Amino acid sequence: MQPLGRVLIIAGSDSGGGAGIQADIKTVTALGGYAATAVTAITVQNTLGVTGVHPIPLDVVEAQARAVLDDIGADAFKTGMLGDAATVDVVVRILERAPSIPAVIDPVMVAKGGAALLAAEAVAAVRERLVPHAALLTPNAPEAEALTGLSIACADDLRRAGDALLRAGARAVLMKGGHVPGERVTDILMTASGETVFEAERLDTRHTHGTGCTLASACAAGLAQGRPLTDAVARAWAYVQEAMARAPGFGRGHGPLDHGWPLREAR
Repeated sequence: MQPLGRVLIIAGSDSGGGAGIQADIKTVTALGGYAATAVTAITVQNTLGVTGVHPIPLDVVEAQARAVLDDIGADAFKTGMLGDAATVDVVVRILERAPSIPAVIDPVMVAKGGAALLAAEAVAAVRERLVPHAALLTPNAPEAEALTGLSIACADDLRRAGDALLRAGARAVLMKGGHVPGERVTDILMTASGETVFEAERLDTRHTHGTGCTLASACAAGLAQGRPLTDAVARAWAYVQEAMARAPGFGRGHGPLDHGWPLREAR
């Protein structure tokens, strides 16, 4: 039997269900894990964009996480939308109290529709305080550019930025190439000991809402279940590719993925 794997997700809520906490819970559940949450913000959004962001009080964010850790426990952390530097500091405190639990850090900065989800002044806090706690960091190209100051236009640029993020303290970095032009999408898993490349033809679809949240949560589920890093990322990558291909077509904008496809396959 595969271990259930407990993932404590610290992220914002997406009322449309395609990204954020909702996507995280669906993903961890679909991959056989157990999802618990500490909600950082309530967003008002759908496939057309974000029209409101309402932060949760910091003491409540921390209390949610402590309640989970003190009772249910966790085998991995996954962080998503944090919003500002003060929330980053709270998350760092949580991670520092449980240093043996691997953390998958998704440095969410901008929603698919373009709305800012991380204050500009918080980028330094993520780079300096949160990145060193990452067992796995999962930036897309614009996020990696913001964290490193390097421009990214090709796979070699992804590697340069990934090296910089490893030097900044992340133990592993999954450099996502979805924003890099080309007919194929290349993601690169980088560690101090080498790299693994994941590549596929780019899907011609507008249904890509929540791909970053979904991939990071899928990686966290694998780590929580005791999978080696490369295996966890490989399963997560394949899961997201299939979820995109099976997207249900909901909404008039950037539509959600089909997070539940493994459950229907199992039935």
